[in-house]
Amino acid sequence: MAEARKVPQGGPGNRGMRGMGPRPKNIKGVLPKMLKILFKEFGFAYALVFICIVISAAGGVIAPAFLQQITDNILTPTLKGELLDWETKLISVIFVMIGIYALCLIANTIQSQILAVVGQRYLNKVRQQLFNKMQSLPIKYFDSHQHGEIMSYYTNDVDSIRQFVTQSLIQFVQTFLSLFYTICLMVHYSLWLFILILLGALVMTQITKKIGGKSSKYFVQNHKATAEMEGYIEEMMHGQKVVKVFCHEDEAKERFDDLNETLCKAATSANHHGNTLMPIMHNIGNIIYVLVAIVGCTLVINHIPNLALFFKNEEGKLIIAGFNTLSVGIIIAFLSMSRNFAQSIGNVSQQVSMVAMALAGAKRVFDFLDEPSEEDHGYVKLVYANYDENGNIVESEKRTGMWAWKHPHQDGTITYTELKGDIVLDMVDFGYVPEKQVLTDVSIYARPGEKIAFVGATGAGKTTITNLINRFYDIQDGKIRYDGININKINKSDLRKSLGIVLQDTNLFTGTVMENIRYGRLDATDEEVYAAAKIANAYDFITRLPEGFNTMLTADGTNLSQGQRQLISIARAAIADAPVMILDEATSSIDTRTEALVQKGTDELMKGRTVFVIAHRLSTVQNSDAIMVLDHGRIIERGNHEDLIKQKGTYYQLYTGAFELE
Repeated sequence: MAEARKVPQGGPGNRGMRGMGPRPKNIKGVLPKMLKILFKEFGFAYALVFICIVISAAGGVIAPAFLQQITDNILTPTLKGELLDWETKLISVIFVMIGIYALCLIANTIQSQILAVVGQRYLNKVRQQLFNKMQSLPIKYFDSHQHGEIMSYYTNDVDSIRQFVTQSLIQFVQTFLSLFYTICLMVHYSLWLFILILLGALVMTQITKKIGGKSSKYFVQNHKATAEMEGYIEEMMHGQKVVKVFCHEDEAKERFDDLNETLCKAATSANHHGNTLMPIMHNIGNIIYVLVAIVGCTLVINHIPNLALFFKNEEGKLIIAGFNTLSVGIIIAFLSMSRNFAQSIGNVSQQVSMVAMALAGAKRVFDFLDEPSEEDHGYVKLVYANYDENGNIVESEKRTGMWAWKHPHQDGTITYTELKGDIVLDMVDFGYVPEKQVLTDVSIYARPGEKIAFVGATGAGKTTITNLINRFYDIQDGKIRYDGININKINKSDLRKSLGIVLQDTNLFTGTVMENIRYGRLDATDEEVYAAAKIANAYDFITRLPEGFNTMLTADGTNLSQGQRQLISIARAAIADAPVMILDEATSSIDTRTEALVQKGTDELMKGRTVFVIAHRLSTVQNSDAIMVLDHGRIIERGNHEDLIKQKGTYYQLYTGAFELE
């Protein structure tokens, strides 16, 4: 199984072998992008959050100052008998503390409420951008990337960004503010003790930088491994029947175990480095705490001032002048501040892992958002039209049953060409990748109302031709003209609006039967839905469903048979009422009895339209105006059924059973 999962070298035929998505090489520049979106969309709200952080951070470091005040101005003088009204002073200090902490409580409450709203709206914005980008990507992207990989952008990666926006960023700012306040208070109390703590902080910073850098690298690998595993799980869920039919459960488990082990190793390495930081920071903080106690007591006993100036007098004696002589209260405050300082550094180190995870997820999200969207330089539009009294085609605002190409020219004039369904492929060459050509010198002429059939083995290029007609891919050489207009000039959405497609793989969406049929034209009335169902020969079986047209379909319509799903797909194409139809092996996976119903529905659908049919069952293409026999991307025979039978070539041998399509 491991060898089977390679990067695709072809096109849609490699649906089961999609490659992985963008691999984040580094996270440089990701943080500015995240902050730009954050402050652009929620600048005012985050300004309020930062005000609350300033208040709460100040409240978090004010306790040591109160300890110093109580010790030096109340407790010590009282013990010495120098302060008689200590109760009044103590009560006033307590009330001040209560007031400050009440303010901090209000600030924290406001902060948490704002973040709860901002965090979800930010994620809403990111998910919206992801989905909008997904809708703008070319089909080529989905043919070459696992769907589980894309899903991981919406789940794991977005959740990592949520943690950054609502937790890590706030804690980073709050911690740095706490450090700033603490440093100011330390310098005010004792420069010597601050220098001691600063040396310890430098050691902690270097350790954080070294271990945190490795943690960041491993978290990037962790996100990549998670996406690969989710992609494989999605693939196995989709292909569970195939796995069981071929008894490959053990091989599937083995492949999953490999991916799971890779994820486990990446996650273990990331969390190993991330979780190593906190114990190291904690123990370094304990060492600093002890050193502060020893050095502080020494300074107090020897009456060393906070900031000392050394100079000699006229007699040559050394004079020491200073201020803010250390006291017991200052030492107690410093011990508390050293603990807060070490804890703040530890919090920063802990958040390094969270930020690394968030930046890794954000890198993948932004790589996805930076994927090139499907280009469309078409300027010819499809409009409702009718004829005026002079027989000229004019544009109409209402649906008239007639369509026209609105073609603006450089001189400012506009011409209207009736949409008839005249499609010409002239010497077309194409390859999904440059080194492998799929179609070579393909020329096809489909006149309005004709039915053109493609016959050939899998990989001959039949589906590729239809992908080129609707411009899921662009040709490398040659021309494709639609009613005489180069399709490169036609706006892609207007081009596809003129094409009705019934695929072999029927994609039904969660919703009612009526909603699935109406998906072909959202403004269709209920009566038009009923009419489309009758055209597709689906009306009878739909009315026999438990709730008729209101029957809910889920999981791609698994509560229906394959033939019923295909009939709904035909009804969806019928309601679109497109002048050109593409039927891609619409009857290849259903039984003979249901095929007759589907064939009857498609025959009704094809009336008056230009139709391209891809079929393995030659019985479905015998009434075609022209049959193209393809082999390795070339048309080797063409003609109607009778002509090809007379030629006694490849088609004749296929029809008589001498050759098999596969």
